[in-house]
Amino acid sequence: MAITAKLVKELREKTGAGMMDCKKALQETDGNIEAAVDYLREKGISKAAKKADRIAAEGATHIAVDGNVAVLLEVNCETDFVTKNDQFKQLLHDLGKQLLNKQPNTVEEAMQQEMEGSGETVENFINSAVAKIGEKLSLRRFTVLTKTDNDAFGGYLHMGGRIGVLTLLEGTTDDQVAKDVAMHVAAVNPRYVSRDEVSEEEVNKEREVLKTQALNEGKPEKIVKKMVEGRLGKFFEEICLLDQNFVKDPDQKVKTYVADKGASVKTFTRYEVGEGMEKREENFADEVMNQIKK
Repeated sequence: MAITAKLVKELREKTGAGMMDCKKALQETDGNIEAAVDYLREKGISKAAKKADRIAAEGATHIAVDGNVAVLLEVNCETDFVTKNDQFKQLLHDLGKQLLNKQPNTVEEAMQQEMEGSGETVENFINSAVAKIGEKLSLRRFTVLTKTDNDAFGGYLHMGGRIGVLTLLEGTTDDQVAKDVAMHVAAVNPRYVSRDEVSEEEVNKEREVLKTQALNEGKPEKIVKKMVEGRLGKFFEEICLLDQNFVKDPDQKVKTYVADKGASVKTFTRYEVGEGMEKREENFADEVMNQIKK
C-alpha cells in the first residue's frame, strides 16, 4: 500500500525513530502501525531513539590494521562498565574492520554505508547494538592512515583503550619503533609533529604573551626580545613531538631517537575518550538509587 506522510508522522511520534527508518518499517509491514512499531523495536531503532538525548562520554578507542591501512576510532557509551562488555568489544572490532574496508572520509559518510555481511547501514548496525547493550552508543570519530611497504604503523592503547594513539613512521619497517613513539604521544600529548606545523599566528600570539610576562617581571626591555625567543623554545617543547624529551630515554629528543633508526615521523593521531565532551554529573551509584526510588 502507499505509505503516506501522515502514517510516517504518526509512527515517528510513537517511536521517536527517524523519518526514513519509519518509512521503511511501514513499507515492510504494509502500513500496519503496530507491526511497524514492533519492527523498529526488533531492529533496536526505537530504543536507540529514546536514548538519543542521553550523555555518552565514556567508551573506548580501538585500533585495527590490515596491511598498509590502519584506523584509530572512538566509540562512546554512557558508563565505563559497558566497555568491559563482550558485545561492546565486538562492536569495536566490527566497526574497525568496516572502516578499514570502506575508508569513508567522515562519520556521516560512514554511518550511511552498508555494513559488510549484514545488509544494513552502519547506523542501524549500531542501533541494533544499543538494543542489546542497553545504552546509547555512538561512533564519535576515526582516522584512517595508509602507508607504503617501507613505512611502519605504531599502535598503542592505554588504560584499556581510554587513550589510543596511531603513528605513521616513514623510512622504517620496525613496528616497535613506531609503537615507542605512540607510547610517548599517549604519555606527553603533543599537538604537532614539528615546529613547521605550528601556525605563524599561534607563534606570534605566544610571543606576545611571553613578552608581556617578561616586562611584568621587570626585565629590561633591551633583553626582553632575547628572553622571549629562549622561552619560545620551551613552548615548542611542550607542543611539538620532535622537540620533546623521549619518555623512554629523557636524555635524548624524540627527533634524535627516530633519526637514529633512519626514520621520520609522518603523522600521529591521539584520542582520549570523551575529551571535549559534556560529562555525566551524577555518578553511577546515584543513578541506581534514583531508579530504585521511582
